[in-house]
Amino acid sequence: MSDKTALLSLHQSLRRCFGVVQQQEIIWNDCLKECTPLLSSLGNLGEQLQACYSVTFENTPLKDFPDLKDRLKHKLTLAMETIFEKLGEKMSCLQKVRDTVSNQVTAVFQHYDQLSAAFTVVETFERSTLTPSLADMLEWLQDIERFYRREYLQRKVLLRTVQPTDLTYIHQLPQSWDKLSARNQQNSVQDILLKVHFFLDVQ
Repeated sequence: MSDKTALLSLHQSLRRCFGVVQQQEIIWNDCLKECTPLLSSLGNLGEQLQACYSVTFENTPLKDFPDLKDRLKHKLTLAMETIFEKLGEKMSCLQKVRDTVSNQVTAVFQHYDQLSAAFTVVETFERSTLTPSLADMLEWLQDIERFYRREYLQRKVLLRTVQPTDLTYIHQLPQSWDKLSARNQQNSVQDILLKVHFFLDVQ
């Protein structure tokens, strides 16, 4: 395989991989948006359940309904379990994005390893107005893969830390999730996709 053919072949793999990243980034962001109302509802339910535990019904007009407190606690607990199940589905969606991107990045690096002998050091770092260097694009793919792995793991740990009996933690979960999102506001994936925008348009 000639150097030019090898370069064209690797560029094709890179375009395909970045194209998949574009698609998966949309799915990732949509999934995160769908988590927001679920977390808000969960926090509200946690607050209601906490109030239910703290109120002494015998000292209120509701004392004539002796089983009301238990019924309310049961209903709120079931509602929380339903939301946790839905959040679990969203986490599966995020995991699928992470795995899809990881598989694509791995495939590109395997392709590069097969062709690397065809490239000189100069060719590896050579760039043009429309085409970033191979070195840059390979590094960016590693950054993208790390981003999704880190983001997924942080959210997974946050949700797995939740104990059904820790109502204060559940009530504060939406704020904890928002802080996590704010801390990771610099989305390196979107920045990288902007850097390869013209490269993806070139065929």
